[in-house]
Amino acid sequence: MTNPSEQPLDGGNATEGVVRVGNTVRKPWGPTTPAVHELMRTVSATGIDLPETLGRDERGRQILEFVPGTLALHAPALSLVELTRVGQLIRAIHDACVGFSPTAPAPWEPLIPAPGGQADLVCHSDLTPWNLILGERWVFIDWDGAAPSTRLWDLAYSAQSFSLNDASADPQEAAAALAALVDGYGADEALRGRLPEAMVERTEAMFDLLRTANARGLEPWGSMFTAGHGAHWRRAADFVARHDLVWTRALGI
Repeated sequence: MTNPSEQPLDGGNATEGVVRVGNTVRKPWGPTTPAVHELMRTVSATGIDLPETLGRDERGRQILEFVPGTLALHAPALSLVELTRVGQLIRAIHDACVGFSPTAPAPWEPLIPAPGGQADLVCHSDLTPWNLILGERWVFIDWDGAAPSTRLWDLAYSAQSFSLNDASADPQEAAAALAALVDGYGADEALRGRLPEAMVERTEAMFDLLRTANARGLEPWGSMFTAGHGAHWRRAADFVARHDLVWTRALGI
């Protein structure tokens, strides 16, 4: 029987059983949750606004602060100034994660590992419009997928998802959005130079995850593939690859 005090929260695709209880969110506790909460507290201690971690409830679930607002995914398109702010926030989060190592070993399970086995930074791994709350506070939520990665791989996903995720967009307008976010991040020449190719690889990797999961019957990714996510990421990957020279010029490379 559903507890009437618990309001199911939609919008997430990978985690079932996420509910709101008053001013808190309850969600399943996983093997990496202690390390994830420690990471969140570490990032928050630098002054970055994150949901407060509040332990476990009587059913063993995570308790997190509920942050009111609208997901960026459902809000009007962000302006260039707002995209610059997003880039600044992503950079601050990355900088706050430098040197982090959980006090107890964590069985990290990166969903899409950084290529080449070069992971050197524990990252959120999904700093995207579907995880950014906009309101009086701008807060990235859903840290459960945090895992070792790299600045480049994490930024590639964020930059693509915030600026190059609509395959019907005008490439020049998309490029301006990309430049605004990357300028906000303060990416140096080396990072900018590697970003276009990394965005192609990261977007293709997202499509491949869904396609492979569908073929192997792995959930929830398999169902997401057939529900339209597969077609979306195929179009997005083609868009990112087709206009890579536009992104290169926009980044001043």
